[in-house]
Amino acid sequence: MAKFTDDSVLDAALAEIATATRLVVCSGQPANFAGIAAVALADVVVTPGLGGGDFTAANGDTSGRKVTVAAQTGVNVDTSGTATHVALDDGSTLLQVTTCTSQALTSGNTVNVPAYDIEFADVTP
Repeated sequence: MAKFTDDSVLDAALAEIATATRLVVCSGQPANFAGIAAVALADVVVTPGLGGGDFTAANGDTSGRKVTVAAQTGVNVDTSGTATHVALDDGSTLLQVTTCTSQALTSGNTVNVPAYDIEFADVTP
């Protein structure tokens, strides 16, 4: 018997990620929501919602489904350090973390975060 996951199941996961209200540029991977404060370098409020906010769902690049997080420009840097991760949270839960190109940031400057995808592939038989 083949394996199968309906797109609606994957979309439910994407919709949960799209409840994020903040994008945080971090100097390391936070372990949980409380851990964000220890590694946060810059943060920006994002608009939650698939299609109506900073998140857009679509077919994956090779299979499955993806959510694209909109680019954020001119994000104020609050703490100097080397950016290595980008996190999304909803004000109480760390929803998703990804790596980014390592970049030295200086407090008082700004940083741009390009659009990026979070993709769930279809199951394979």
